[in-house]
Amino acid sequence: MPSPRIVENSLFARIARLVLKSSSVAMVLGNTIHLSGVKRQDFLRDPYWVAHEMCHIRQYQQHGYFGFLGRYLLESMRVGYYANRFEAEARQAGRDEAHLYANGLPLPDPAKMHRGAGAA
Repeated sequence: MPSPRIVENSLFARIARLVLKSSSVAMVLGNTIHLSGVKRQDFLRDPYWVAHEMCHIRQYQQHGYFGFLGRYLLESMRVGYYANRFEAEARQAGRDEAHLYANGLPLPDPAKMHRGAGAA
């Protein structure tokens, strides 16, 4: 799998940020992580958040670009963003796989990880 591309100040992520009423957003389209309201280096310092977005990249690979987008959007319309099964899977991956993206450093305090839109 090629390394994902990261785009700062993405129009797509800015729109998502406005819709979700969040101060910062990372979103995945295919193999690209789009950021708004957060700098690349700050995103990469949060291994929980990186693991979450990497799970979305795997979901795209599993279902195909349009297959995943369609499933994700239908699921979001059906149960909402937070209860979306793809988001739930990515939140779990964030917790379980953060160590893979910590660059050999101890994991930060989970209380300080990015919570995302709609988080309790």
